[in-house]
Amino acid sequence: MKIQRPRRSRHSWLVAMGLVGEILVTLAVVCALYIAWQLWWTGVESEHTQLATRQTSSWSDPGSANGSVKIATAQKGDPPEQPTGAKVGDLIAQLYVPRFGSAWSRNIVQGTTNEQLARHGVGHYTNTQMPGQIGNFAVAGHRAGYGEPLAHVDTLKQGDAIIVRTKDYWYVYRYTTKKIVLPTDVSVIAANPTDPTSAAVKRMITLTTCEPRYTEATHRWISWGELEYWAKVSDGIPKELATSSGTSAVKFEEQSQGSVLARLSSLRPVFAVLLIAYAIIYLAALAVWRYPALRAIRSGAKPRPDFSLYGSLYRHQSGIAPIRWLLMLVLGIAASAAMFEWLFPWMATNVPYLQLMSNYVSVQ
Repeated sequence: MKIQRPRRSRHSWLVAMGLVGEILVTLAVVCALYIAWQLWWTGVESEHTQLATRQTSSWSDPGSANGSVKIATAQKGDPPEQPTGAKVGDLIAQLYVPRFGSAWSRNIVQGTTNEQLARHGVGHYTNTQMPGQIGNFAVAGHRAGYGEPLAHVDTLKQGDAIIVRTKDYWYVYRYTTKKIVLPTDVSVIAANPTDPTSAAVKRMITLTTCEPRYTEATHRWISWGELEYWAKVSDGIPKELATSSGTSAVKFEEQSQGSVLARLSSLRPVFAVLLIAYAIIYLAALAVWRYPALRAIRSGAKPRPDFSLYGSLYRHQSGIAPIRWLLMLVLGIAASAAMFEWLFPWMATNVPYLQLMSNYVSVQ
């Protein structure tokens, strides 16, 4: 005759508090995952898009001799203008800022729409000049999330190189100064930002991004630079991108590989693989062990626990304890992948507060 263990009794309000606690913990985890999606995964997606764009372009690597990249000669005279025109979304240049890292670079595409800034790196204001033209080559980029191309503009120092590479030419600018303005102050991207009513006399670059970095972008951080010289890509690389030994610290062929995660175009295959793995493990454990946790409770070997969301889910996994924990882990990762792929992009697009927190940056 089996001895039935008495059921542990708890007040209903304690059970309710436990459920509320589980819900609050779940919401906290979802919030943490949303932050990870915003600040990290959107950058992976942006890197993937930029990598794909570079791979489909016909741009060649800088000129080299004997397997080593040469230092391009600084050219005299007025620089060539390139490109002379572009459609929204076209790759027009690449941006290099050694202050941000020896291998740091971002694509520059035509246009500053949300799509361009979120997926393609840095966007060029279509109503401003192109590289090499007298006037202001003005671009915008995110400061948090989406690869955060301009996250560290606050570290720029006077004289730092800001380098733009088009298909055939290098344009080396020197950082001069900054200014924090309201989004409505469009004079900062004028052809002559120091005096918008006068004709342009310099060849300038302007970097615009959000301020402050991690909250609603109430202002814009403006960074200006002036052209120092230009060079031919066929001659090599600017000295600012070279190490002291004269070899390149930034290699285009290495950049074209991208990170492992950046090669994923979507998390859907990951989600599908996780679900298949879960089904295989679940069914195998079901055939061997069935539901030992539920069997122990029903037989009286263990007391019947109070209801809880995660406890109930855990007990309904098949197999012994290590297998059940493995199944719970696979489910958790699959749920996270689903949120990254579908839930969080929807939230950032449709929830008003999260739209503000997305930090889309363009001077209106």
